[in-house]
Amino acid sequence: MKEYLDLIMVIALILCLMAGFPVAWTLGGVATLFGLVGFGFDFFMFLPLRLWGRMTNFTLVAVPLFVFMGVVLERSGLAEDLLKTMGDLFGRIRGGLAISIVLVGAVLGATTGIVGATVVTMGIISLPVMLRAGYSAEMATGVISASGTLGQIIPPSIILVILGDIMGVSVGELFAGSLLPGLVLVGCYILYILIYGFYRPKSVPSAALHLEVRLRGMNALYRFAGVLLPPAFLIVAVLGSILFGIASPTEAAGVGALGALLLAVAKRKLSWSTAKESMITTTRLCSMIFIILLAATAFGLVFRGLGGDDMVKGFFQGMGGGKWGVLVVVMIILFLLGFVLDVIEITFIVIPLLTPVFEHMGFDMLWIAVLIAVNFQTSFLTPPMGFSLFYLKGVSPPEVRTGQIYRGIIPFVALQLVGLAVVIFIPSSVTWLPAVVFR
Repeated sequence: MKEYLDLIMVIALILCLMAGFPVAWTLGGVATLFGLVGFGFDFFMFLPLRLWGRMTNFTLVAVPLFVFMGVVLERSGLAEDLLKTMGDLFGRIRGGLAISIVLVGAVLGATTGIVGATVVTMGIISLPVMLRAGYSAEMATGVISASGTLGQIIPPSIILVILGDIMGVSVGELFAGSLLPGLVLVGCYILYILIYGFYRPKSVPSAALHLEVRLRGMNALYRFAGVLLPPAFLIVAVLGSILFGIASPTEAAGVGALGALLLAVAKRKLSWSTAKESMITTTRLCSMIFIILLAATAFGLVFRGLGGDDMVKGFFQGMGGGKWGVLVVVMIILFLLGFVLDVIEITFIVIPLLTPVFEHMGFDMLWIAVLIAVNFQTSFLTPPMGFSLFYLKGVSPPEVRTGQIYRGIIPFVALQLVGLAVVIFIPSSVTWLPAVVFR
């Protein structure tokens, strides 16, 4: 019976999660129970050492700093100003407002890295404007949902920081490797909007925008520069300092947090209530992240101690199809898990179990990490359980139905699969920039 404890442990975890128990407490409870059964009270002697080793990892300090940066920027009105100004800039192009939303989603992704906050913010600000301008509900919701999730792949993404730590990949190289696939997705979204607007002009209008401000001449130039330069400066400060070797990702996260505060001061949005709300939100988000991390660390410790690594390796090696067959199956499993678990939960629970398999089969871990991130982003968008769709539905007007959101996102899921194919079949799209910058 004892030789099957690792398998029973996994089954117990799945059953508890399906029963609706909180992920962190389920992980911790299952780990404690099976740790006692497998190792006795000695389990409590080496568990604290493992948890301490995990929590003293300097790389993880970047997580609360990036979260704080994103929360402060969300409350500084950056998204609203960007949408208004770029909507005016592209307003004369058919689908110009949709294109501006894609670009704003990319900029916000590169400055906040928080998918839920980006989708909600863009949904509140831009969805009513797009509907008033004559966009179909399907196109409007599809653009907003897809653009809001760009923060999951465009650095500095919190998921990339966590993946880098768990998989033993340099976070700086991971940021560089994910940049080009993220820009490919942005280009695919824009191209689709232009083509769709050509064939379905009624669903994608051009000059029917009803923005509060219409800019002309030098006023447009000054307004555009004043809105775009601050986030551009922040992106350069954060990513540039990493890519050019000036700062580590954790140090760059500190620069980003300070830069977000300075932007909020410059926009006169940094009141005591804003600062307090930002700190409370950051504390809540990071508490959730780190309690799951600690519980997943305990689970992984017990699972490996019971021989779980050998069980996972044996399962995939006995499956047939070679390393590429294993990769396809793993990607499908991760994609399906994205329907029922949050990405952070999947990353902490499943990725530590799969990392030894990838290493044993000789995969480039940088490439695998970016591939997993793009896969997660695709799962985040896919009906019927895509979390991004739930976020948007929560802030949509009553007349926007769930079915319209589902229909609108399908073309963007197809584009996500195109981006996934680019990463799979052109590995240099991931490895080229890190090789140029870091090697």
